[in-house]
Amino acid sequence: MIASAPTGAVGVPAAVREYAAGAAIVPVWQNVAGGLTFAVGSGADRRFVKFVPATSDVDLGQEIVRLDWAAAYHPVPRLLGHGADETGAWLVTAPLVGESAVSERWKADPRTAVCAIGAGLRALHEALPADDCPFSWSAEQRVAIAHDLAEQGRQDPARWFAPHTGLSVAEALTRVGDVPPVDRLVVCHGDACAPNTVLDARGRWSGHVDLGALGVADRWADLAVATWSTEWNYGPGLADTLLEAYGVAADRERIDYYRLLWDLGP
Repeated sequence: MIASAPTGAVGVPAAVREYAAGAAIVPVWQNVAGGLTFAVGSGADRRFVKFVPATSDVDLGQEIVRLDWAAAYHPVPRLLGHGADETGAWLVTAPLVGESAVSERWKADPRTAVCAIGAGLRALHEALPADDCPFSWSAEQRVAIAHDLAEQGRQDPARWFAPHTGLSVAEALTRVGDVPPVDRLVVCHGDACAPNTVLDARGRWSGHVDLGALGVADRWADLAVATWSTEWNYGPGLADTLLEAYGVAADRERIDYYRLLWDLGP
């Protein structure tokens, strides 16, 4: 899901204000689905509140159960609370050590950030046990969702990234129907874009955030998007650096396939 730091004024939902109980509230992230993340408090009391409006398709319940499961194996945010009302839903987490790989510090040192992202993604894939994971993010499951979205009139080639905008919806669906053989099944992050890796002060990965789509899939489902994200967040020329840090050579067929499948997602 495409997201970024807010660039203008952000309205703070009443539920977030009530939770903050007078503590400082700073908007730190927003996504195209209307979700907002706020830092609340400071110092040892700092925590993050993710809020999604009732009109959003995002189900925070999916992230809550995934955080709970993944925490036994890998550094992820500690869940402090959650809730919902007629305006939306929210979850509250403790911060990880460090800051996002797309903070101003790490955008100024992109090679360090990209190496940490690659190494961190490899660590996540190795730490989370695919055989014991109760969640799926398989290509077949995502293709079915892509067809459902098309039937609802929610596939718009104008919103896809440049390599795909020349395709019709029918052409794109045909292409993703031809799923490549699995290279290696792992528990994928599900949104392995650069902002979802956290780096410590020395430039090493310290954990991952935003796990709402976590599930078992071919590792290239993550790698395709992670390498693509280096272009969005840092500029061209760093995709191979990420793959080197991960420890794998580029697989153009699988990268192209999973990038198109990403564009067809919700």
